[in-house]
Amino acid sequence: MHADAAYLAPQGFAAELEEELLRSGRDIVFRRGRLLGASGPALEAVWAENIWYEPALLPIRSIADGASILKSLQRNWALFSTVEHRRAALIQAALPKVSARPLRFGDPAPAAPLGSWTLWDRDRILASARCRSLFPHGAVHFEEDKDGPPNRAYLKLWEAFTRLGAFPRPGELCLDLGSSPGGWSWVLAHLGARVFSVDKAPLAPHIAGHPLVEYCRGSAFAVEPQLVGNADWLLCDVACYPERLLGMVRTWIQQSGCVNMICTIKFAGKTDFAVLEDFLRIPDSSARHLFVNKHEVTWVRLAGKTPFW
Repeated sequence: MHADAAYLAPQGFAAELEEELLRSGRDIVFRRGRLLGASGPALEAVWAENIWYEPALLPIRSIADGASILKSLQRNWALFSTVEHRRAALIQAALPKVSARPLRFGDPAPAAPLGSWTLWDRDRILASARCRSLFPHGAVHFEEDKDGPPNRAYLKLWEAFTRLGAFPRPGELCLDLGSSPGGWSWVLAHLGARVFSVDKAPLAPHIAGHPLVEYCRGSAFAVEPQLVGNADWLLCDVACYPERLLGMVRTWIQQSGCVNMICTIKFAGKTDFAVLEDFLRIPDSSARHLFVNKHEVTWVRLAGKTPFW
């Protein structure tokens, strides 16, 4: 077994991750539940919740030896248990504790390196001291707001902003297209941004009444970029076919000066990899399956750089 990288799929989406790896020319070397090992240079996979760079098989003589070997590589480790669960838990318990406290929105993402490991069998550890995510297994948990937002969609925007380390600034103009019932508009207004919110369905009354939110009843796809003015951010969580969203994004790029964009690409049935690849060809953009995403991914375009998150 030799994998150049290991990829951890989100719960329920191992098939999407495997197809993405195969489409990119990687060979699948092993499967351990939703952990897939592949040959070839590490791919910044959209459907990977985390990536283990250069994983290595390490022989161990005992629980104490396993913990000692991991600590010799670095301090912080997250266990992804696949076999020998009791033995693995005892090794993890002998390692320094890694905080699992939910973030408050606005707190910075973790900065300390975090490795990932699993017991391959009783006497061998598969470990990677360097991983893409600094969150354990790529999972971002927040202290949720049970009162303000009208649904849990606000968590997508919280997670995207936290991973990006970028937020709309007070006074900036944000377009929230397909906004009902208003979770994303709620997030943006609480950041102090001015929000132009568009949907055929109404917003929750307390969001529609917010002094920074201007609501317009209509289709997200009928908004003409040249009539809106200079928007700082375009955000869209509308349920539609990915091809239609791609067309709208291209129109805004061509006809407006808006460069910061966050959109949810939602898939009904089979994942449309061809359209996803078209999104990724747009300069300065990337996409990830966020921890709170369902059968969808979040696409981001930021001014002047390709986001890595």
